[in-house]
Amino acid sequence: MSPAHPPQEAPAVVKLGGSCLDDLDGAWWDDLARLGRRRPLVLVHGWSKPLKKLSARSREPSAILRDRYGNQSRWTTPEVIDDIKTVSARLGSEVLQRLQRRGLSAERLLGSDGLLAAGEAERWWWQGKQLVELENLVGPVTGADPTLLKDLEPGQARLVTPLARNASGREVNTDADRAAAALAGAVGAPDLVLVTDVGHLLIDGEPVHEIGAEAAAVFRDKGATGGMRKKLRAAGEALERGVDRVVIGSAPVTELLAARTGTVITRT
Repeated sequence: MSPAHPPQEAPAVVKLGGSCLDDLDGAWWDDLARLGRRRPLVLVHGWSKPLKKLSARSREPSAILRDRYGNQSRWTTPEVIDDIKTVSARLGSEVLQRLQRRGLSAERLLGSDGLLAAGEAERWWWQGKQLVELENLVGPVTGADPTLLKDLEPGQARLVTPLARNASGREVNTDADRAAAALAGAVGAPDLVLVTDVGHLLIDGEPVHEIGAEAAAVFRDKGATGGMRKKLRAAGEALERGVDRVVIGSAPVTELLAARTGTVITRT
């Protein structure tokens, strides 16, 4: 009888913040490649910084909308979808080259090509002091189909651009952190790593090294702002989808996974 094959380790799912990609040095990518030789990689990227560089309209205050619940979103038109695809293709090419130079087989996938599903967007947004009805091509991630990520092996990486399709089949912008959370749950990843430009979650100015999901949700709703609020929402969704823990930080991924730095968010 031939020996049974050992179970394949689940992919490592890492979200790369668009605001920090330019700051990740060669040693950071070397570390990621070493991890990728042991485990398959599913990477999700943001695009906030390169999008602002590409288009003046994405730098204007009016590019960011706030809904009646206080949530912020980029005002996404068909033209902005095109801009996102332009900057994502450039960014994706750079990331793939960095991985391929380090010996990994790497490909880019659009989430809107059957990978990510999104719900309908909020239609009422504040403009000045008035709520007005606007079409905004965004939507919260409602699910992820892991078919395109099946059978990944160590040495292989997939870079996902977090566009999605809504119920009517329209291509929409969606939050990269929450997209990464959905993908981590779909592929059975034990961990989700959110790489950002801050070293830790801060509460009352103090770095938090570990926090439970319930306490993180309380801080999300009563203290967190901007990008960290979205990251904490994504962390909660990842844990609800079966991920064991979420790590937020700016260090090499293996350092974050080892909990030597960053903030670890656990179910309890």
